[in-house]
Amino acid sequence: MDLRIQRCVVSHLRTRPKVLEIGPFVAGLDPDTESPFINYASPEPGVPITAADVTDLVAAFTGAGRKPRLEYVTSCSPGLEDLLTAAGFTVEERNQYLICLPERLNAHPVPDGLVLEEPSTDPDRAAVVAAQNAAFGDLPDERPEAAVARMRRNQERGGVVLGARTADGRWVGGGQGAPPSDGVSEVAGIAVIESFRRRGVGAAISAGVASRLFDRGVTVAWLEASGDDSWRVYERVGFAPAGHRLYISREV
Repeated sequence: MDLRIQRCVVSHLRTRPKVLEIGPFVAGLDPDTESPFINYASPEPGVPITAADVTDLVAAFTGAGRKPRLEYVTSCSPGLEDLLTAAGFTVEERNQYLICLPERLNAHPVPDGLVLEEPSTDPDRAAVVAAQNAAFGDLPDERPEAAVARMRRNQERGGVVLGARTADGRWVGGGQGAPPSDGVSEVAGIAVIESFRRRGVGAAISAGVASRLFDRGVTVAWLEASGDDSWRVYERVGFAPAGHRLYISREV
């Protein structure tokens, strides 16, 4: 499973507006934002990596005006962390990822007064983005229209975007699934504004995104949980721990 997830990560990076192939690394960059959570690299699984490759990676990121950063499944490049720390990288997080298979998915009812919809216009996409940012407490470092364009591209390439909307048209949360790669898709951005939490909205969105991905032929949906509360939500939906990923970066 680790290998399939890592291949999915690399494939997804290759859909970014600017792609850099740096020896064994693939970097996906977006000129509309400097966010390190969008601009990062990941190694091709099983490809040998040297200290010189890491040096080239740092040079490519700094040349592009971006912070050198990687996300990857640790078992697929077991010696990479030592090379990175020797080059001045610092571990940000070590996370377990969770997976869900179609037969494990548990449907969750949508709470009364809400509907789940895929936003089909840019104003609706902007409203979903705003709800996600409010839920995460983020101060975006990009123009709102850039996030909307990224969401639209995700849908156009076969990914899923799902929002929760009240009867009067207010979007209160959302989430998305990346365009599938070899039957694998990442679920991300599951968020609900504070006043609508603890009603089952997050579980309904998570299950809805996964269900739509499975309907489109995905056989493995995966995600990472940001805390104990979200972990419990995802387990109720049908996700289970499967492997480990590393976030690591270097200050410029």
